[in-house]
Amino acid sequence: MALDRTTSQVLFDNGTHKCISFTSLVKGEGVQANQFLILDHDRAAVLDPGGDLTYVPLTMELNKYTRLQNLDYVMASHQDPDIITSMPRWLVYTDAKVVASKLWARFLPHLNSAFMSDRMKGGWLERLIELPDQGAAITLGESKIIAVPAHFLHSVGNFQFYDPIAKILFSGDMGASMVKDAARPITSFAEHIPTMKGFHQRYMCSNRVIRLWVKMVRQMDIEMIVPQHGTPFVGKEMINEFLDWIENLQCGIDLMDEMVFTCPQ
Repeated sequence: MALDRTTSQVLFDNGTHKCISFTSLVKGEGVQANQFLILDHDRAAVLDPGGDLTYVPLTMELNKYTRLQNLDYVMASHQDPDIITSMPRWLVYTDAKVVASKLWARFLPHLNSAFMSDRMKGGWLERLIELPDQGAAITLGESKIIAVPAHFLHSVGNFQFYDPIAKILFSGDMGASMVKDAARPITSFAEHIPTMKGFHQRYMCSNRVIRLWVKMVRQMDIEMIVPQHGTPFVGKEMINEFLDWIENLQCGIDLMDEMVFTCPQ
């Protein structure tokens, strides 16, 4: 499946169901991040919409595919600033509900100013869907989005979102890469490893958790893994190369020792 290099890339489209990624909305000093739109029978969900850097350009892009009145959900894989700090704007200017881990739900109101809270449509609790650790299936139009557990990869309350129609796993930080052109397909997995290795060694908790995740993913029918940063893995061959590599990566607490935990003089 070929992906072009425009601001938005249509990852899947069967006429009634679409998945679109936005790869170049972050400008200036912000870390490159991808945002995603899933449409089914004119109902919409936005995944990991980001913060103030992306809110305005993202809404402009969304208007090319749908109306904000059709937005049912804003889904957050975890709590990082590049994931969900634009939440107050979505609560004020749309009727969307916020989907997030139950572990982070109690902290998200800290993002809301009193001004935003006064303007918000409906009460905070009425607009929040708290995900249990086991995940959940969330109805969108005539389809479902599956919130897949990915705890400690890298957040303690972390979810990925699986679209069973498109067979796409939106994987958050798992599989993330630091590249200049996030829309350019991977042609050599071996050459792609240096863009991922340091990030995963630091941001993923441990190899034990990774192996649990890989075991789960191998049982799923996935044609594309699309991370929140960098380039997607397209096709089962490339996905399996990634799974084989990440399954054996030592990371996080595996690499910590007393040299790190030394009080500075």
